[in-house]
Parts: sequence; C-alpha cells; structure tokens
Amino acid sequence: MQILLLAAGTRQPEWVNAGFNAYAIRLPHECRLTLKEIPLSAKRRNNEAGKAVIDEGQRMLAAAPTGANLVALDVRGKSMNTENLAKQLQGWLQAGRDLVLMIGGPDGLSEECLVRAGFCWSLSPLTLPHGMVRIIVAEQLYRAWTVLAGHPYHRA
Repeated sequence: MQILLLAAGTRQPEWVNAGFNAYAIRLPHECRLTLKEIPLSAKRRNNEAGKAVIDEGQRMLAAAPTGANLVALDVRGKSMNTENLAKQLQGWLQAGRDLVLMIGGPDGLSEECLVRAGFCWSLSPLTLPHGMVRIIVAEQLYRAWTVLAGHPYHRA
C-alpha cells in the first residue's frame, strides 16, 4: 500500500518540509508516504472562498489514484488514540488499496471530498496550521506503524 498525502497549498516553510520528511522516510516500503501539493485556487484572490474550495476539491480528487481509499482530514471527523489509529492502519494495510489522505486549504475540504471519503479523521478539535497537520499526520502514521511492528518508539 502506498500512502499519498494530498495537501492544498504549495508554500510551506522549510521546517514543515523537513518535519514531514523526517517521519515519511522512516515508514517502510509497504506503507510508503509521499506528499503531493495541490496549488490553492486563484478564485481565492477574488474573495470567492466557496468557489475556491470546490476548485481545490476537484483537483484533489483528480490527483487521487483510481480505486484508492480516500480519507478526509477534518475537524468534524473521528478522533482516535494511537492504538485505534494503529488498528485503522492495519485495516488499511490489509485492504490492499492505496490510501489517500486529504488536507484542505484555508477554508477546508470541499463537500465532494468529504462525501467521497470513506473515512473522516480529526486530529484535534483545535484549528491547526496546515503545515503542522502534514507533520502530525506523518508522525502519527509512523507511530501507528511502530505499534503494529512492536517497535519501541511508542511508549504508552
């Protein structure tokens, strides 16, 4: 299974890229994590946030591999502890389909992305900077994998 993190926005500080990469490279081949950035919509410049969200969502869904399992990251989604995320990751691995995690832009994910997602995951009830979300997702996936592998990284 390959994991693709689709994230709206292309201008993150170098520390965000370094943080994401620090965890992404630790994951084994069977759940390799890659990042694909979706440029923010030009419609946002015209104060058309609703149209921008729709545009970004369409481009995000178009970038997802056919047949992939879609997961939306959204504050209204299901929150999980590490053990539950490890079980979820195990299920995704056993399903044998690629996994696509979607992070929306400043105004969130489109309704179409939320509807098409098979699962909606909330990292926190807090509003988090999108760059931080990239790092947190990568670290939490790595942590969940270490739980499954019996690796000592995660200590409850």
